Amino acid sequence: MSVVVQTVGGPVPVERLGRTLTHEHLLIDRTHSPRIRANPSGPHIGDPIRLDNYYEIRRDHANFEDLRLTSVADAIAEITPLQAAGIGTVVDVTPSGIGRDPLGLLAIAQATDVNVVMGCGYYVDQFHPASLDTLGEDAIVDEILAEVTYGVAPTRIRAGVIGEIGLGWPPSPREISVLQAAARAQRASGVALVIHPGRAPEAPFQCLEIVARVGGDRTRCVISHVDRTLFDLRDMCRLADIGCYLSFDLFGVENSYYAPAPIDMPNDAMRIDHIRQLFAAGFKRSVLISQDICVKSRLAKYGGEGYAHIPQRVVPLFRRKGFSDEELDQLLVRNPAAMLTG
Repeated sequence: MSVVVQTVGGPVPVERLGRTLTHEHLLIDRTHSPRIRANPSGPHIGDPIRLDNYYEIRRDHANFEDLRLTSVADAIAEITPLQAAGIGTVVDVTPSGIGRDPLGLLAIAQATDVNVVMGCGYYVDQFHPASLDTLGEDAIVDEILAEVTYGVAPTRIRAGVIGEIGLGWPPSPREISVLQAAARAQRASGVALVIHPGRAPEAPFQCLEIVARVGGDRTRCVISHVDRTLFDLRDMCRLADIGCYLSFDLFGVENSYYAPAPIDMPNDAMRIDHIRQLFAAGFKRSVLISQDICVKSRLAKYGGEGYAHIPQRVVPLFRRKGFSDEELDQLLVRNPAAMLTG
């Protein structure tokens, strides 16, 4: 019997996944944050996206319109080109509290014939619902397992991954509790756990320590945003040696102003060089790539690179830098399939 992956449209045989983008957001709304609502900032906070403010909006991440990807029609138009570009599956890691829309994801999958895998759980502290204060860790475990096993009520649409589970730096007690619950649910279900670590080199290692502490399987964990967190090959290899997946998922983001803290964000060519070094160090099964598109200014409709950036531009760059078809299949087919199936 074929191994299957749970998509929003039901189980799909793993051999039908094809090339996979493992960390995207097709539908998301980050304006729900009380912190953003209470302290809006930026010269274009309420403006529509135009040519004359596009750069500042994309650079500053402080525009309500930019933070909302809520149009199913826009998402369908944006990912329809993916099949022609060779992408068969998109993993949407939008968890509860930031605009996850199971029925919208199903409509996108049905309209495009692209497999869509949905996430579950909770993002960083500022997006946690107040109910988490009284819900308790055991109840969060039960909630995640219910969405993985039976589906999101009342839709019955099942999650295929846990995450992205968000932590700041240092993580708050509630973020740690959510990660512990997610790791316990991962242990019980066998489903992959996608983690958004804080912006510090120590953060990924601390996340995996928390996972191990409650009996989670670190080999079924994905550490997201390695390309904005670790900048030394020795740290990358030390992380990969634990057995988790390293997700270089900010392809298309080339920005020296990425976050308030000083981060020397690599460009796409540098990301590929880091991956080449990891392959040479023996970690070719440990790497995932994606784009983490979560704002309008990155959609093709608004002047951004769009979801097809990796197949249209990054894959040719991999080839120009000496990657073989077999190595690209490792990155885009075999590693995602292993992550999604175990």
